[in-house]
Amino acid sequence: MSSLIRRVAVTGFAIALGTAGLAACGSPNDSEGSSKDSKVIALLLPESKTTRYESFDRPIFEKKVKELCSDCSVKYYNADQDAAKQAQQVDTAINAGAKVVVLDPVDGNGAGGMVSSAQEAGAKVIAYDRFIKGADYYMSFDNETVGKLQAEALEEAMGGKGGYLQLNGAPTDPNAAQFKAGAESVLKASGLTLLTKSSYDNPDWSPDNAQKYVTDQLSKISPSDIKGVYAANDGQAGGVIAALKGAGVAANALPPVTGQDAELAAIQRILAGEQYMTIFKSYFIEAEKAGEVAVALVKGDDVGETTDFEGIKSFIFDPVVVKKDNVKENIVDTGLYPVADICTADYADACKAAGLS
Repeated sequence: MSSLIRRVAVTGFAIALGTAGLAACGSPNDSEGSSKDSKVIALLLPESKTTRYESFDRPIFEKKVKELCSDCSVKYYNADQDAAKQAQQVDTAINAGAKVVVLDPVDGNGAGGMVSSAQEAGAKVIAYDRFIKGADYYMSFDNETVGKLQAEALEEAMGGKGGYLQLNGAPTDPNAAQFKAGAESVLKASGLTLLTKSSYDNPDWSPDNAQKYVTDQLSKISPSDIKGVYAANDGQAGGVIAALKGAGVAANALPPVTGQDAELAAIQRILAGEQYMTIFKSYFIEAEKAGEVAVALVKGDDVGETTDFEGIKSFIFDPVVVKKDNVKENIVDTGLYPVADICTADYADACKAAGLS
């Protein structure tokens, strides 16, 4: 990423989510904000298979908007990984009077039409988490660095030698291309060997697809040949681990597997020694900033200092590597998950060993 990118520290950032004030602004059918004088903001997220969107991005964003703007109305939509459905949702949001559209696209490369439609209707567009050409603003993490951090962790865990599988994100997701580029800048220069002719681009980030892909590979190669797995996110990591276990690999003999998103199940797998690492991209700081910028735009206020990313005014944040030895610091202490949620009965021993019980 360019040296011009302004970095924002994530580690240690804590927020109590709370629930007050969310009920009135969570649905596209909200009656609030129906008058022409209301300030309508639309939040459009791409899917719900990745737990972060419904559990974190949405409630944090809605809470911040309500905190900063009592007469703002948030219209929320989830596209369920359907680009055509998302295009219809953008039209619905515009017809509902949205003056700011916060859009996390299913297909970033094909989202230009949605941006144009919103802008022609007088709305500002914030590309949220995934880049869209032509948007008014963009906010995300240093995505190539995410891929580099994952690959560096894998190389370290594998001792710089051995064969690995590589599972990337969806080709329609511009972030996935950046994760992949960052990872391959490390992996191709390492002493590691890709076990397949090419890496796997998962069409919809699906854990089921990841499990099937690895199961198919295990019909051609021995589980013992797999010394590590680059999985671009935690959902896929879970599918990879399920496939390996299904092939008879014991939990304590699994190869190192990377991840991203700091999902609760991934944190538990990391503590149990099944998944090697994940990347925490603070939903708190990203969703809060999106809420702040959306409110500023709907009020006509200045959004504050930005940096440039491919010609778009942007806010770029830093990712954090999470391993077993820093779960308390980077996950519990930041307020992502309380110990009680992580340390269920199945993970009591692992939590005790990590000092979390």
